[in-house]
Amino acid sequence: MVKPTRPWTLLLIAALAAAVTWAVLTAVYASLPPLTWTGVPALLIAAGAEAWFGRDLRARIQGKRGARPAPPLFVARVVALAKASSQGAALLAGVCAGFMIYLSGMVSAPTPRGDLVNASLSFGACLVLLAAALFLEYCCRVPGAGDSDEMPPPPRESPFHH
Repeated sequence: MVKPTRPWTLLLIAALAAAVTWAVLTAVYASLPPLTWTGVPALLIAAGAEAWFGRDLRARIQGKRGARPAPPLFVARVVALAKASSQGAALLAGVCAGFMIYLSGMVSAPTPRGDLVNASLSFGACLVLLAAALFLEYCCRVPGAGDSDEMPPPPRESPFHH
């Protein structure tokens, strides 16, 4: 059984990425090109798609009228996508946080100030993607199953139903 993503795991990923990014930037920042804002729309589009998809999938799992049932293997793949997306968003948020920490003392120069703005916007977009990924994972839960380690009974039409 797949366990729900733990917030502490995501926080640890982000903190380690921030620390490594800050350490690397102390050595190489001067040789890097300026940061761009182009990642922000991509992250926000991914977040919107995951949130919309989660809403639709939740209706299918709950058996809402007019929604076709979601195959279990499909739902398992979506859970894997949601977990990977939340971990990737935590990693990117950590990288952005590392940039923000490193650049916070250099706001008087135009290039670092612009990089700080772009890193901050990217950090916010990463948080939106992280929230959408956690929502998508939540939407994959079977209603009434709770967080117990017990397997839910098979559907009535299953050959494994007693």
